[in-house]
Amino acid sequence: MAHTKHDDVFRRTFDALAADPGVVLFTALQWIPETSTLRRIFTSHPDEYPVGAEKTVEISAGWLDAVIAEKKPFLAADLKALREVFTDVELIRSLGCGAVINLPVLNNGAIVGVLALLDAEGTYTAQSVSAAAATVEADSAALAEAFVSHPNATPRKDRALS
Repeated sequence: MAHTKHDDVFRRTFDALAADPGVVLFTALQWIPETSTLRRIFTSHPDEYPVGAEKTVEISAGWLDAVIAEKKPFLAADLKALREVFTDVELIRSLGCGAVINLPVLNNGAIVGVLALLDAEGTYTAQSVSAAAATVEADSAALAEAFVSHPNATPRKDRALS
């Protein structure tokens, strides 16, 4: 898939988050509620985490409750916490990561996507989550548009931006 202006939004966000709180692996995942699926539409590591890949959300209820139901960030600060949520922990470890922050992106109060930031185990704290959330909030309109309009996204009539 050719580079798009939406990729520029995700790249800009990745660069800002790399500065604070820090990111090794970054992905943008479109939320498809009808199938409880996440579809990857941007990644910093296309070989390991290819664009277009989908996964049904078969993860902990705590993740679903926090990120999808409550629309709040999620922090797994170490490998033990990651194992409770993700099935690909060995791949994550092989990239030098052992902690994740997931941040929901909203459009008119509805979740349109989730940003995943991964870095070394023990790197992320509650302060890291606050810094990341502030970065995402500052560019929330552009991020929402990128999730809704990206050519790799699954089209949905009810996702129109207002």
